[in-house]
Formats: sequence, C-alpha cells, structure tokens
Amino acid sequence: MKYLSKYNVAAASVALFTWSCNTAPTDESLKTGLKEDVTYLAADNLRGRAIGTEGELKASEYLAAEFKEIGLEPKGTEAYFQPFTVSKPTNPHEEAVVGTDGEGVTGRNVIGYIDNKSENTIVIGAHFDHLGMGGSGSLHRGDSAIHNGADDNASGTAALVALARTLKHEKHNSNFLFIAFSGEENGLWGSNYFVKNPTIDLTTVNYMINMDMVGRLNAEKTLAINGVGTSPSFVSALDLANADSLKLVTSESGVGPSDHTSFYLQDLPVLHFFTGQHEDYHKPSDDSDLINYDGLLLVVKYIDRLVDQLDAEPKLAFRKTKDSNGDSPRFTVSLGVVPDYLFDGKGMRIDGVSEDKPAQAAGLMKGDVVLQMGDSTIVDMMSYMRALSSFQKGDEVLLGYERGGEKKEVKVTL
Repeated sequence: MKYLSKYNVAAASVALFTWSCNTAPTDESLKTGLKEDVTYLAADNLRGRAIGTEGELKASEYLAAEFKEIGLEPKGTEAYFQPFTVSKPTNPHEEAVVGTDGEGVTGRNVIGYIDNKSENTIVIGAHFDHLGMGGSGSLHRGDSAIHNGADDNASGTAALVALARTLKHEKHNSNFLFIAFSGEENGLWGSNYFVKNPTIDLTTVNYMINMDMVGRLNAEKTLAINGVGTSPSFVSALDLANADSLKLVTSESGVGPSDHTSFYLQDLPVLHFFTGQHEDYHKPSDDSDLINYDGLLLVVKYIDRLVDQLDAEPKLAFRKTKDSNGDSPRFTVSLGVVPDYLFDGKGMRIDGVSEDKPAQAAGLMKGDVVLQMGDSTIVDMMSYMRALSSFQKGDEVLLGYERGGEKKEVKVTL
C-alpha cells in the first residue's frame, strides 16, 4: 500500500497519507495510519480537543478530510459535520440541554457512510474530544496543562478511521455509519444529540460498536468488552472472532460512561471496547508515545473479524440488561484511586493513586488489592462502590488489602 499525496487541513499543512482506492490496506499500512492519526490528534497544538475550542474544530476537519479520502459518503447535516449547541443550565440541579439553537458551547460530530444497499446499518463510533487544559474532569494536581488524550480517545478515533479504511474494501451485508462524537467528556453530548436527531433511520440500525480507550493493550492482551448481554448473538460471535487469543473480559450491561449508552437507551444492541484504565487517565501524561500501536492494530483486526462473524446473522435481537450503573450507589467520599477494571480476581485492584488523596496519604500503591473496608468485604468493583457509599467525609476506616501476596491493614481517613 502506498501513500500518494498530502493536503491541507484546518488552514495548516497537515501530512495525511492518501491510500489507494483500489487496494485493501495491509497490517503495516494500517499500523502506520493508526500512529499518524493518534500523533496528530494528541499533538500539543490541538490543545486537548475540548468541545467548542479551535483544537476540536481542527480535529473535526482532519477527520472529515480522512473520511473523504477513504471514500465515505457525507452523512452529517452539513456535509460530514453534525453541529450541535449545548446550553448550560443556570440551575446546577438541572441537566444541560443539547440542541442546535441558543447560546452555549457548540461542537460537532463527524459522520461518514458506506452504502452497501442493505436494509440494515452497523454504527461504529468513537469520541474524539478530550479535556482541553484540564478542568473539572482532570485528575491532575498542579498548574493548568494540555491534556492530549492520546488513549482517551485519540486511540479509539484512530481505530474508527482504520476500520473505515478496512471495511470500505470488504463485502458485507450491512451498511456502515462511522461517527466521531464530540462532547463525550462533558456527558455524552454528541451521541445524545445524534440519537435524538439521527441522520439515518434508527430502526435500520443493527447494532452499535463503541471504541473508547483502546490504546493500552497490556502484555496479557486483555480486552474489556461491555454490553455483551444486549444481544444473544454476541457471546458466541466474540469467541469465534478471537483468532489472536486476546484475553476477553466481558460484562453484560449496555450502560456505561461512554457513547454506546446513548444507543443502548434507544433499544439497540451495543458493544464497548476498552483496554483498561491507567495512571495517565485524565492527566497531561496521556501522550501518543505511550500507545501500544501493535495492540491497537490487534483491536482493529478483532473488531473487523467480529463484524464479519456477525454478518452471517439476521438482524440482531435486542435484550435489556441489568444495568449495574443504574444500581450504582452515590458517593460523598473518594478513596482517590483508579481501579483496574480489567482485574478478574477477588477484590478491587488499584491501577493508579491520585496525588493528595486518602489512598496516597495511607501509603496505598498501584497493584494493591483492596479486600476489606470497615465491615464490608470487597470481592469486586460493585462491592467496593457499595462499601465506599456507606462512609462520610472524615470517617476513619480500617482497610484490608493484599500487596505482593501479603495481607496488610491500614487506617484511611476519607
């Protein structure tokens, strides 16, 4: 596969590879493209791609140019773009209103389409926005700094583009709608707006695939997949598509803190792909040089095989799931850790410790497994959240944990 030309994007000369329209991409060319896309989107000059900023605008123009080069049909309301405006409420107890009119923050989704003349369409999505200079969503303690969001979610956006390149050259029984969402970090704004203002008939959607933070595949090749309970067809297809022996950690719920939730709430089957949280999550250190590009390619190839596997199925049946997020307790305190969501052992394993928080003050470290909080036994994430919800600010809690095979106890002031 050869790259043939360069062209301008967002009033700046941006080197983009032009792919042959007649030749399917190779693994090598896909990996090169993944790295190019992540590097561009997570560069300092985009200043974190926060919704409503020049960086978000440049990122959206870059993606529209990629979609055009691949040969996707425009499927926004303004060519490839679907602008929306979010009016922030003056009452803090009200939700933000997402629409097209009024004053507020304006962002835009980027939407492209492959028309295979089918009755059904598969939606493939990833959010491309991030936190800008930080703000309330940041876990960084210190001066304001650019949050480049290489894993969150330049990685998923690059995977979206790679899948568009791949699927454009394959024969399938479904159409494909590719959506790069904006406003995810603020509350799923872009996907919420799309499902309420779709540019295709939502009744034709077969299922939705969401990729959010897929750039840090670990040495065990652990890939989390959420939403497997939203259609009875998913479990067997996920296993049959696993030619690269990925370690799949699955959950049934269709509800989670990413854009697939907006589609699940429209009674559509969804899958969310995720390679796990890490110490750089929502910090300025989430940079492109930390992405596992070989692992990102494995995720792209796996999803491509999954689409092929499901292609033989009739339109998938939707099934509601017991949504753990809806049952999640409310917290008034925080331990100040990043949980390891890929951990499948007993307890809650810590994947990162935030600065100046109770866990750091108590000496807890990455890799520690929390087993007990007060009178509550911790066996998984849900039991950890339930235990945490029972405490108030200022409570001193005896916390039991395991470190390197040795069980320990420490008092933590929340």
